[in-house]
Amino acid sequence: MTKILVIEDEKSVRYNLVEMLIAEEFAAIGAPNGRVGVDLAKKEQPNLIICDIMMPQMDGYSVLIELREDPNTAKIPFIFLTAKADRSDLRLGMELGADDYLTKPFTRDELVAAIAIRLEKHAAMLQEYQTEQRRTQALQKQMQELRQILDTKEDLLQKLSQELRDPLSNINMAIHMLKNSPEGEARERYLQVLQQECAREIALLNQVSNLQNFLSPENARLLRKLNLINRKNNEENSSN
Repeated sequence: MTKILVIEDEKSVRYNLVEMLIAEEFAAIGAPNGRVGVDLAKKEQPNLIICDIMMPQMDGYSVLIELREDPNTAKIPFIFLTAKADRSDLRLGMELGADDYLTKPFTRDELVAAIAIRLEKHAAMLQEYQTEQRRTQALQKQMQELRQILDTKEDLLQKLSQELRDPLSNINMAIHMLKNSPEGEARERYLQVLQQECAREIALLNQVSNLQNFLSPENARLLRKLNLINRKNNEENSSN
């Protein structure tokens, strides 16, 4: 049930408003002054607040300012009640964050219509906020997956880079030995080592060039899962 808080210092007006709202099947709460109204708003978290402007101790503007400064009550729809429709008063209220005005005296239809409009707009705004929140969460998930893919690529490139150093070292050694070795079986053996290491180097370079095509998002996720499984198995083996 929709909960509405009425903040009004005139007892008869507050009573009539609460009774009128109950008749319209709202859950209505009354507050006799601004201070009590602020406390009730923070405690009860109503769906909408109707507040008189001219009240002793704490006027409607002060109520609105305090509620808008609290994140828990900042978005509650707020309707001012006023006995005068002075343009400057209306502008001030809107600048402070009021959603609407009702000028006394008003009819039941005017009250119900104002409430319905504010609740509909608030529901639409809330739905839009939730949609944006879901969109943001989806974007964050995509960014996380992208970071995982990049991390996987970096890990593989580092492994390939380490593997590339071994054949390069062997190639350099074979070239050096060829320069200093005489004709015969030794020279043939060094040539064979050189050919083998060159072939190994070319194969590794091909892996690097094909890495971009190989690492689709699905493959990257699978590799990370396998790495996680292997890591767990290694940890279990080491603990045993």
